[in-house]
Amino acid sequence: MTATSAALTPPADAIPPVRHPEAPAPGELLGAHYAYCFGCGGGQPHGLHLEARAGEGVTVTAEFTVTADHQGAPGLAHGGVLATALDETLGSLNWLLRVIAVTGRLETDFVRPVPVGTVLHLAAEVTAVHGRKIFSTAVGRIGGPEGPVAVRADALFVEVKVDHFIDNGRPEEIQAAMSDPDQVRRARAFEVNP
Repeated sequence: MTATSAALTPPADAIPPVRHPEAPAPGELLGAHYAYCFGCGGGQPHGLHLEARAGEGVTVTAEFTVTADHQGAPGLAHGGVLATALDETLGSLNWLLRVIAVTGRLETDFVRPVPVGTVLHLAAEVTAVHGRKIFSTAVGRIGGPEGPVAVRADALFVEVKVDHFIDNGRPEEIQAAMSDPDQVRRARAFEVNP
């Protein structure tokens, strides 16, 4: 296990996170922000199909099942897939703050192997906010929400405007998302880190 880098340590004048009054209620399934998101979207046949729920305060829980499509070594989850699951879960926290933010830094510790067929139980929380910076942490467990730790991460998210996606995304996908007649889906497509 490694120590968290200085970039992920909130400064002394950081403030505690405040859940937005219009955030999803504790226990509410957050759903996919975008159908083609590799982490949470149902439109990705080999994606994680991660399901996150709002928790108390500024916390979320999530689960995903490691399939054969997610393996690196035979029968074991690929480390990059596990990092993606942590990143997706951490990104979901921003829905509770009601901000658009992207991953600025993600440090991951791989504690134990995660076999194919395992349900990874993830829990994440925002620990501090400093201007546009959002500091958060997550842990992934196997065998249940109280099971042994398999992976953990600390992250720094940076609040951005929707222009970040419009200016940098592939025009076909941006136009398709912005042309969606469903106003909620159109807005949610840009709510979580890319």
